[in-house]
Amino acid sequence: MKKISIILLIIAVSISCKDEVLPKQKAFLDLEFPTAEYVETNLSCPYSFEYNSIAKIVKPKGSRPCWINLNYPKLNASIFITYQEVHNNLDSLLMDSQKLPLQHTIKADYIEGDVYMNPEHKTYGMFYSIDGDAASQAQFYVTDSVKHFVTGSLYFNQKPNFDSIMPAASYIKSDIKRLMESLKWR
Repeated sequence: MKKISIILLIIAVSISCKDEVLPKQKAFLDLEFPTAEYVETNLSCPYSFEYNSIAKIVKPKGSRPCWINLNYPKLNASIFITYQEVHNNLDSLLMDSQKLPLQHTIKADYIEGDVYMNPEHKTYGMFYSIDGDAASQAQFYVTDSVKHFVTGSLYFNQKPNFDSIMPAASYIKSDIKRLMESLKWR
């Protein structure tokens, strides 16, 4: 009996000496976005700007002239861009565009506004970064304060879940900043 116990012990030890079972490490998403390559718009509008070449310019059906969408098919997102001429209504345009980000305060964890000024291009505005499960993750407006007014809002084509869309939102927010910096009036 002692010999059988020793043999079983040797077999058990030899079987158990295989690779150790280790718990799985926590996983992190390794999302890689393409390096942005910017191209100039070719619109028959009173403004132009540079946009990421992975986005597609789409003219929404039934929309006003110079209202466009920058669709990001691979990111399932769109930037809705509107244009309006200023006709002694700059105050109301500014108030409306500043109220829009505040509509997301119910779901937003944080809203930060950054003033934008480029006297060389005569462009002035605000960029709003919205964190949390809000419908829009970024909004902006740009004006020359005299004749032109452009607004934009970033939306994802899915239910907002900030943890999931945050990397893509950060990528597109960089594109929006480039759009604002490169915007010129014609």
